[in-house]
Amino acid sequence: MTTYRDRADAGRALADRLTALTGQPDVIVLGLVRGGVPVARVVAERLGTPLDVLVVRKLGMPWAPEVAFGALGPDGVRVLNDTVASQLDPADIAEVQRREQAELDRREQLYRAGRPPLDLTGRLAVIVDDGLATGASARAAVQVARHLGARRVVIAVPVGSDEACEMLAAEADEAICAQRPATFGAVGAYYDDFHEISDDEVAAALTATA
Repeated sequence: MTTYRDRADAGRALADRLTALTGQPDVIVLGLVRGGVPVARVVAERLGTPLDVLVVRKLGMPWAPEVAFGALGPDGVRVLNDTVASQLDPADIAEVQRREQAELDRREQLYRAGRPPLDLTGRLAVIVDDGLATGASARAAVQVARHLGARRVVIAVPVGSDEACEMLAAEADEAICAQRPATFGAVGAYYDDFHEISDDEVAAALTATA
Protein backbone atom coordinates (compact mmCIF):
# COMPACT_ATOMS: atom_id res chain seq x y z
CA MET A 1 0.00 0.00 0.00
CA THR A 2 1.52 3.31 -1.09
CA THR A 3 1.55 6.21 1.36
CA TYR A 4 1.47 9.70 -0.13
CA ARG A 5 3.97 12.26 1.14
CA ASP A 6 1.31 14.97 1.22
CA ARG A 7 -1.75 16.14 -0.69
CA ALA A 8 0.34 17.53 -3.55
CA ASP A 9 1.99 14.13 -4.03
CA ALA A 10 -1.48 12.56 -4.01
CA GLY A 11 -2.61 15.08 -6.62
CA ARG A 12 0.22 14.07 -8.96
CA ALA A 13 -0.68 10.40 -8.63
CA LEU A 14 -4.34 11.16 -9.23
CA ALA A 15 -3.62 13.33 -12.26
CA ASP A 16 -1.88 10.34 -13.86
CA ARG A 17 -5.24 8.54 -13.77
CA LEU A 18 -7.02 11.46 -15.45
CA THR A 19 -4.80 12.16 -18.44
CA ALA A 20 -7.63 11.40 -20.90
CA LEU A 21 -9.22 14.69 -19.81
CA THR A 22 -6.17 16.82 -20.69
CA GLY A 23 -7.07 19.74 -22.90
CA GLN A 24 -10.79 19.03 -23.06
CA PRO A 25 -12.41 22.47 -23.18
CA ASP A 26 -15.45 21.82 -20.98
CA VAL A 27 -13.64 20.18 -18.03
CA ILE A 28 -13.49 21.90 -14.65
CA VAL A 29 -11.75 20.51 -11.56
CA LEU A 30 -13.55 21.16 -8.28
CA GLY A 31 -11.81 20.78 -4.93
CA LEU A 32 -13.97 19.74 -1.99
CA VAL A 33 -13.39 22.00 0.98
CA ARG A 34 -11.06 21.92 2.61
CA GLY A 35 -8.74 18.92 2.20
CA GLY A 36 -9.60 18.29 -1.43
CA VAL A 37 -8.43 21.69 -2.64
CA PRO A 38 -4.62 21.11 -2.48
CA VAL A 39 -5.11 17.79 -4.30
CA ALA A 40 -7.38 19.41 -6.90
CA ARG A 41 -4.93 22.26 -7.46
CA VAL A 42 -2.22 19.84 -8.64
CA VAL A 43 -4.71 17.88 -10.76
CA ALA A 44 -5.93 21.07 -12.47
CA GLU A 45 -2.36 22.24 -13.13
CA ARG A 46 -1.38 18.87 -14.61
CA LEU A 47 -4.47 18.66 -16.83
CA GLY A 48 -4.40 22.32 -17.84
CA THR A 49 -7.99 22.83 -16.73
CA PRO A 50 -9.68 25.50 -14.58
CA LEU A 51 -9.83 24.99 -10.82
CA ASP A 52 -12.68 26.02 -8.61
CA VAL A 53 -14.01 25.10 -5.20
CA LEU A 54 -17.24 23.29 -4.45
CA VAL A 55 -18.60 24.22 -1.04
CA VAL A 56 -21.04 21.57 0.13
CA ARG A 57 -22.54 21.20 3.56
CA LYS A 58 -24.01 17.87 4.52
CA LEU A 59 -27.28 18.00 6.44
CA GLY A 60 -26.83 15.46 9.21
CA MET A 61 -29.38 13.93 11.55
CA PRO A 62 -29.30 15.86 14.86
CA TRP A 63 -28.46 12.71 16.87
CA ALA A 64 -26.23 11.14 14.18
CA PRO A 65 -24.47 13.87 12.15
CA GLU A 66 -22.74 11.33 9.90
CA VAL A 67 -26.13 10.15 8.63
CA ALA A 68 -27.11 12.67 5.98
CA PHE A 69 -30.71 13.59 5.25
CA GLY A 70 -29.64 16.06 2.58
CA ALA A 71 -27.07 18.60 1.46
CA LEU A 72 -26.70 22.29 0.71
CA GLY A 73 -24.69 23.80 -2.11
CA PRO A 74 -24.03 27.23 -3.58
CA ASP A 75 -26.70 29.33 -5.25
CA GLY A 76 -29.44 28.06 -2.95
CA VAL A 77 -29.17 24.41 -3.98
CA ARG A 78 -30.77 22.03 -1.50
CA VAL A 79 -30.96 18.29 -1.97
CA LEU A 80 -33.09 16.22 0.42
CA ASN A 81 -33.25 12.48 0.94
CA ASP A 82 -36.99 12.30 1.55
CA THR A 83 -36.83 8.82 3.04
CA VAL A 84 -34.47 9.98 5.80
CA ALA A 85 -35.81 13.53 6.14
CA SER A 86 -39.35 12.23 6.71
CA GLN A 87 -38.16 10.86 10.08
CA LEU A 88 -37.43 14.39 11.31
CA ASP A 89 -39.56 17.13 12.72
CA PRO A 90 -39.64 20.15 10.34
CA ALA A 91 -38.23 22.29 13.16
CA ASP A 92 -35.19 20.00 13.42
CA ILE A 93 -34.66 20.20 9.66
CA ALA A 94 -34.89 23.99 9.78
CA GLU A 95 -32.36 24.25 12.63
CA VAL A 96 -29.78 21.99 10.98
CA GLN A 97 -30.24 23.80 7.68
CA ARG A 98 -29.90 27.23 9.32
CA ARG A 99 -26.61 26.24 10.95
CA GLU A 100 -25.14 24.64 7.84
CA GLN A 101 -26.33 27.45 5.57
CA ALA A 102 -24.52 29.98 7.75
CA GLU A 103 -21.26 28.03 7.44
CA LEU A 104 -21.74 27.53 3.69
CA ASP A 105 -22.32 31.27 3.22
CA ARG A 106 -19.21 32.07 5.27
CA ARG A 107 -17.03 29.76 3.21
CA GLU A 108 -18.49 30.86 -0.12
CA GLN A 109 -17.82 34.49 0.71
CA LEU A 110 -14.29 33.73 1.88
CA TYR A 111 -13.21 31.39 -0.92
CA ARG A 112 -14.91 33.08 -3.86
CA ALA A 113 -13.43 36.47 -2.89
CA GLY A 114 -15.29 38.33 -5.61
CA ARG A 115 -15.12 35.51 -8.16
CA PRO A 116 -18.35 34.83 -10.08
CA PRO A 117 -20.80 32.21 -8.76
CA LEU A 118 -20.05 28.62 -9.70
CA ASP A 119 -21.88 27.66 -12.90
CA LEU A 120 -21.45 24.09 -14.12
CA THR A 121 -23.94 24.25 -16.98
CA GLY A 122 -22.81 21.82 -19.68
CA ARG A 123 -19.48 21.17 -17.96
CA LEU A 124 -17.70 17.93 -17.13
CA ALA A 125 -17.12 18.38 -13.41
CA VAL A 126 -14.24 16.47 -11.81
CA ILE A 127 -14.83 16.55 -8.05
CA VAL A 128 -11.63 15.92 -6.11
CA ASP A 129 -11.21 15.10 -2.43
CA ASP A 130 -8.23 13.83 -0.43
CA GLY A 131 -9.95 10.53 0.29
CA LEU A 132 -13.23 8.70 0.77
CA ALA A 133 -14.08 7.11 4.10
CA THR A 134 -17.89 6.95 4.20
CA GLY A 135 -18.30 8.90 0.96
CA ALA A 136 -21.27 10.85 2.33
CA SER A 137 -19.82 14.30 1.60
CA ALA A 138 -18.71 13.28 -1.90
CA ARG A 139 -22.15 11.85 -2.61
CA ALA A 140 -23.70 15.16 -1.57
CA ALA A 141 -21.22 16.97 -3.84
CA VAL A 142 -22.27 14.86 -6.84
CA GLN A 143 -25.92 15.72 -6.24
CA VAL A 144 -25.13 19.42 -5.87
CA ALA A 145 -23.00 19.45 -9.05
CA ARG A 146 -25.88 17.98 -11.03
CA HIS A 147 -28.22 20.65 -9.65
CA LEU A 148 -25.69 23.27 -10.79
CA GLY A 149 -26.01 21.98 -14.36
CA ALA A 150 -23.05 19.62 -14.82
CA ARG A 151 -23.62 17.32 -17.80
CA ARG A 152 -21.22 14.72 -16.42
CA VAL A 153 -19.78 14.27 -12.94
CA VAL A 154 -16.57 12.38 -12.12
CA ILE A 155 -15.39 11.75 -8.56
CA ALA A 156 -11.62 11.39 -8.26
CA VAL A 157 -9.72 10.58 -5.06
CA PRO A 158 -6.23 9.32 -4.22
CA VAL A 159 -7.57 6.70 -1.78
CA GLY A 160 -10.94 5.37 -0.74
CA SER A 161 -12.69 2.56 1.03
CA ASP A 162 -14.11 -0.16 -1.18
CA GLU A 163 -17.63 0.55 0.04
CA ALA A 164 -17.42 4.31 -0.59
CA CYS A 165 -15.84 3.88 -4.04
CA GLU A 166 -18.60 1.46 -5.06
CA MET A 167 -21.30 3.83 -3.78
CA LEU A 168 -19.81 6.76 -5.69
CA ALA A 169 -19.45 4.69 -8.85
CA ALA A 170 -23.22 4.23 -8.74
CA GLU A 171 -23.91 7.88 -7.86
CA ALA A 172 -21.51 9.66 -10.24
CA ASP A 173 -20.94 9.04 -13.95
CA GLU A 174 -17.50 7.72 -13.03
CA ALA A 175 -15.53 7.21 -9.82
CA ILE A 176 -11.74 7.04 -9.88
CA CYS A 177 -10.12 5.79 -6.68
CA ALA A 178 -6.35 5.59 -7.24
CA GLN A 179 -6.01 3.22 -4.27
CA ARG A 180 -8.64 1.00 -2.69
CA PRO A 181 -7.08 -0.77 0.30
CA ALA A 182 -8.67 -4.09 1.24
CA THR A 183 -8.79 -2.97 4.86
CA PHE A 184 -9.46 0.75 5.08
CA GLY A 185 -8.47 2.90 8.03
CA ALA A 186 -8.81 6.66 8.34
CA VAL A 187 -7.90 8.69 5.25
CA GLY A 188 -4.99 10.28 7.12
CA ALA A 189 -3.34 6.87 7.52
CA TYR A 190 -2.38 6.99 3.83
CA TYR A 191 -0.50 10.30 4.09
CA ASP A 192 2.78 11.14 5.80
CA ASP A 193 1.63 14.76 6.08
CA PHE A 194 -2.12 15.11 6.63
CA HIS A 195 -2.31 18.42 8.44
CA GLU A 196 -5.65 20.19 8.67
CA ILE A 197 -6.04 22.60 5.78
CA SER A 198 -6.79 26.17 6.83
CA ASP A 199 -9.10 28.66 5.15
CA ASP A 200 -6.00 30.65 4.19
CA GLU A 201 -4.48 27.65 2.38
CA VAL A 202 -7.68 27.14 0.40
CA ALA A 203 -7.83 30.81 -0.58
CA ALA A 204 -4.15 30.79 -1.57
CA ALA A 205 -4.55 27.70 -3.76
CA LEU A 206 -7.49 29.26 -5.59
CA THR A 207 -5.73 32.59 -6.03
CA ALA A 208 -2.61 30.91 -7.41
CA THR A 209 -4.54 29.17 -10.15
CA ALA A 210 -6.95 32.00 -10.96
